[in-house]
Order: sequence, then structure tokens, then C-alpha cells
Amino acid sequence: MFIAPRVADKSDWITTDTGDWEIIIGLEVHAQVASKAKLFSSAATKYGAEPNTQVSLVDAAMPGMLPVLNEYCVEQAVRTGMGLQAQINAFSRFDRKNYFYPDLPQGYQISQLYHPIVGEGEMVVELDDGDSIIVGIERLHLEQDAGKSIHDLDPGATYVDLNRCGVALMEIVSKPDMRSAREAAAYVRKLRSLVRYLGTCDGDMEKGNLRADVNVSVRRPGGELGTRCEIKNLNSMRFIQQAIEYEARRQIQILEDGGEIDQETRLYNTETNETRTMRSKEDAHDYRYFPDPDLLPVKLSKEWLDTIAADLPELPDAKKARYVKDFGLSEYDASVLVSDREKAAYYEEVAKGNDKKLAANWLLNEVFGKLNKENVDINDCPVSAAANCAIVSMISKDVISGKIAKQVFEICWTEGGDPEAIVEERGLRQVTDTGAIEAMIDEIIAANPDQAAKVKDKPKTLGWFVGQVMQASQGKANPQAVNKILRAKLLD
Repeated sequence: MFIAPRVADKSDWITTDTGDWEIIIGLEVHAQVASKAKLFSSAATKYGAEPNTQVSLVDAAMPGMLPVLNEYCVEQAVRTGMGLQAQINAFSRFDRKNYFYPDLPQGYQISQLYHPIVGEGEMVVELDDGDSIIVGIERLHLEQDAGKSIHDLDPGATYVDLNRCGVALMEIVSKPDMRSAREAAAYVRKLRSLVRYLGTCDGDMEKGNLRADVNVSVRRPGGELGTRCEIKNLNSMRFIQQAIEYEARRQIQILEDGGEIDQETRLYNTETNETRTMRSKEDAHDYRYFPDPDLLPVKLSKEWLDTIAADLPELPDAKKARYVKDFGLSEYDASVLVSDREKAAYYEEVAKGNDKKLAANWLLNEVFGKLNKENVDINDCPVSAAANCAIVSMISKDVISGKIAKQVFEICWTEGGDPEAIVEERGLRQVTDTGAIEAMIDEIIAANPDQAAKVKDKPKTLGWFVGQVMQASQGKANPQAVNKILRAKLLD
């Protein structure tokens, strides 16, 4: 049942001819546990294997086969719960969720309904405009995934691949605390970052390793809660936002036309940008849940939990706070750097022994800009963190200017090589000899007396002389020295 603890900002309301509407959103995120074996068998979990080659007798539900709980999957769920600042339940239990589908050979799914391994928690979610919201976590429970039905290989038949059957999933259920599509996408983005930091899920949405079911309802601001519909299996931030926007407007149209919303499960068509009915929404009693008789309850000792807690990495929020406090970075810059575990690790290597703000500016403006332009992931960046560390070091020591640094970076990107060697071999070292710079300036002033005479009346024209000096020096003259000498000669 939806409980609405807050009212959305008016900017997130949908306004129609009949007035304002508020969207109420809750998410159920399925995160595949990063484990080499399945939840109840030793079968492999490698993505992309040939169909039905990673299926044990347990996964195939052969008679007499008994599930054996994978302790590592339990540990991964606990780690995630701790990362969510959630209650870890020392006692949990597995239940059977009974339903029939061709890719579910047991005829039931082993899940946790009544006694999940992780209870309530919360997560602070930063939005693009600088605001943040707190999203409550209802629970995290472990369950086994189903297989995959393949409908496009034969017009008259459906094929079944059981490779995925039995793979461990963490279902992370939020409270209905989100009020817009952008908030929902930001929540999933933050959750994805968290599980990647923890190493409990790789967060690969394209492979379906992290996907979301979205519950959407609408109401008049502050009014009674509406009937919700669930949109299944959304595997990108863009699709999550588009599906929510469409579904909210669909429900509003029905209500404004005098109709009622049917509680149901829907699918999102990415080509038409529409949701369509999949099935009527079941309640828990429809699945006839009961305790799994083949599995003992899970009891966790305090010592075991303390060991896991001691091994947790520094998480995004703590890392961000450290960057702001110790490195002097802005909240925004720190947020960008910690949003991805690999980006944060790359930054820290570049920042070693360097000015932390200079290193951050270099990465955010030059390196990440190039990665985005070329559509290259940070893990595949052709310029190593060590090479960028050397470039930033040379900037800070006035060995090269910012302009030359960009040139060196491009050479490293296209040709490779050591930045320091490139600077020496190609004669790119910055000119800091004030005598040499002054000689160039005198020559340019002598060649342009009329322009020089105008500078006192129009100080902005000093920039023209700066450009001429930088051009004459092929960008090697120290810009600060150039400005200082020009000001002394033409303005003082």
C-alpha cells in the first residue's frame, strides 16, 4: 500500500485543463548478485553462454534435487543492505512464490516475502538542479531469477533458455517517495552507483543485470492516493523516465474522462513510447506464498556481520564529503567524480602529489569531455591516469601551459607515449624566462605603435597583444608573465 509522506514541488506537477496532478512513484529494482554461482546451485552465471549450458539439475527442477544456499550471495545482500544504511535482519526465511510459466521449471520461485534479509533503510538522492531527496527503502530480499522465453526464433513456437534460471537477484523495494520521472531516474542512478562501489552487482542495464519495475499512480495534490499500475522490466534511465511520463498522463486522461484505473501490470514499448496491459495485478495471496520446506531459516551472527561491515569500501556519499572537505572541491564537481567507482579511482590517481582542484578541473573539462565526445568509457581511456597525473604536474610547475597541455593530451590520445618525453622531444616546454618574453613584447609593441597607444583608453585591447605574444611564442610563453609585463609597459 502506498503511503505518501511528502508532496512534490509544484514544478513536478502535471497541469491540465482540470487542474494539477501529482505523480506518486515507487520502484522495485532487481539487481543481479555479482557471483560466479547461482543462488541455490553451483551452476555458472556467465553472460552470453550458449543456451541451456549453465543449468544444474537443481535449476532444471529434476525430481529429488534439493537447493543449497550460496553463502556468498547472502554476504553480497548484507553488504548492499549496509550500504543502504538499512536494518540487517539476523533472522530471515525463504518462501515459495507459486505461479506457472514455461521458463520456471519448478512451478514456483524461491523468494523472501515475510522475513527478508534486509529491512528498512534510506538513501539520499541528489538531483540535477542541486536539490536532494531522501528515498526510503522498504526492504531488500533475495530471490532466484527465472529463465528466458524466446519468441522470435520460430513463428509457431517459444524456446526456453534456462541459463538464467536460479541466478541470484536482490530485489530492492523503495517506498513511494518519488514524485517525478527525474527523481526516479536519479534514484536508480544512485542505487546503481552504490552496488557498483560495493561490488555486489555490476549494474549493467544493457545485459539486464539491473532492471526496474516502476509503480505509478496519480492524485490531486494532497488528495487521496490513486490506484497504481506497475511497469515491468525497464533497463535504462531514459526508458524509466519515458515510461513514467507516459503512464502518468495515461492515467490522468482516464480519470479526467470519468473512468477508473485498473490495478494491473503493464509493459513499456520503447518504439511507440507507450505502456500496454500485460496482466491484472496480483496480490500476495494469489501466489499462495508459504515457507520453503527444503530450506532452513537463515541466522546471521553478530561476529559475521561485523566482519562484513569492517570490509566495506568508502561509499559515494562519504567520498564526496571527503573531496569537499579535504580537497576543497565544489559539491557539484565532487558529485560528478564519485558518481562512478572507476571515475573516482582514476581521479585519485591523477590527483596524487598534485593540486586536487587542478586535477579535478583537468579531468572534468578535458579528459571527461574527450571521453564523452568519443563515446569512450573511462576504463578504455587510451591516456592512463598516470599520464594525466604527469600532465597536471607539468601544468602546476609551469613546465607547460594549459593550452600546450591540451596538445600533449591529444598526442597521448592518438599516438600514446610519455607526456614528459613528448614535451622535451617536441620542444613544448613553456617559456618562463622573463627576459625572452620581454624581448618578444618589445618587438610586437614596436611593430604596432598605434595599437599600443589605444590600450590606456581601452584596456580590453590588451588582450590583442597577449594573443600576438602567444602566437609569436607558439603558445609556449607563460601567460601570467606575458600579462604582467604587458600591463607594466602599456597600462602603468
